Amino acid sequence: MKNIAFYIASRYLLSKKGSTAVTFITWLAVGAMTVAVTAMFVIISVFSGLEDLNQELISNLHADLTIKSTSGKTLKDFNTINSVLKNNKEISHFSRVIEEKVYINYNGKGDIAYLRGVDSAYTKVNPIDKDIFYGSYPTFKYSNEVLMENSLDNRLSIPVSSSSGYATVFMPKPGTGIINREEDIYNKKDILVTGIFSGKDQLDNYIISPIELAEELLDLPKHSAYQIVVKLKNPDNTNAVKQQLLSALGKNIEIKTKEEENAAFWKMINTEKLFIYLIFALVIFITTFNLAGAIIILQLDKKQQAKSLISLGLPLSHLRQIYFYTGILIVVLGIISGLILGTALCYFQQYTEFFKANETLPFPIKIVGKNYLIVSLTAGLFGFGISWVFSKIGKDYITKN
Repeated sequence: MKNIAFYIASRYLLSKKGSTAVTFITWLAVGAMTVAVTAMFVIISVFSGLEDLNQELISNLHADLTIKSTSGKTLKDFNTINSVLKNNKEISHFSRVIEEKVYINYNGKGDIAYLRGVDSAYTKVNPIDKDIFYGSYPTFKYSNEVLMENSLDNRLSIPVSSSSGYATVFMPKPGTGIINREEDIYNKKDILVTGIFSGKDQLDNYIISPIELAEELLDLPKHSAYQIVVKLKNPDNTNAVKQQLLSALGKNIEIKTKEEENAAFWKMINTEKLFIYLIFALVIFITTFNLAGAIIILQLDKKQQAKSLISLGLPLSHLRQIYFYTGILIVVLGIISGLILGTALCYFQQYTEFFKANETLPFPIKIVGKNYLIVSLTAGLFGFGISWVFSKIGKDYITKN
């Protein structure tokens, strides 16, 4: 009897005979489901592409592992840490980093910036030199040669590699007591900008300098470090190496992975993706009311046929199955056609880059299997639920005049 119910449902959907209004409403429901599924699949694929794009953009700005002290800013017993890192076969390179806020002034213009002092091995860990679009990376022959983030340089209008283009950075001095001279307030140093790099929203207002400049401004001894950044030979072993280093270096050390360092950024991306998913899930839910309308119109149009089937002995439960299967067929057709159309649009964008986020950046697209599953389950859940609810007709509705 179940096969009979499914056969009748398929005939209701595919037969060319019958009411024009019923046919129109039915295929309108299929079309609405197709459009909703297509839109949801394309948008989720765009967000999958954005995740990859963001990972690529920040890959040169953050290390695989970052080592910090839990007791004060400066890492203690650097020689021990240095020895442990050199003896770990999973580590490819590591670099010392000192980072503090400074005030920078040039030609009467001033701004707050972040000074990141690094040693000569820094580019082997974070190849930030690849993001330079004007000028060159500091040679490290002189401690006052720096690399500056683009937006900061634009605000201050500092010329690059100009003998007359020296800016001045000011670092407040810690301490207490009476201030008698200007030198008691801060340390200062003239700097020469050798290159400009893009911070990509992760390193806005940053100045990259030799670590000797930071040590001088902060009155720190040589070989000081606020943190050590580490590059691994195999990034897939990040968590295992992290546990090894924590065991070897003791309790006063904190180690964070690249994902943990950017936890706020990824939380924002995932939150945006969740809200977009919920919005399009709501769109699909609203769309399924076209499906409810199609089932109701079908029940009204086929009422006499339903009476005949009941009179011939068809159980009411199987009559309900006919309407349920009709809804299921509409949903399945909508999902399949929507996914096919959405996939075609995604491939079109991948190969033509027709739709652009700005003048130069096309919307990124990534087609992954889990997106098919997410969209299908969402549309199927709402569609099957609506079909089940609106297929529950009573016997009195069929038999009464």
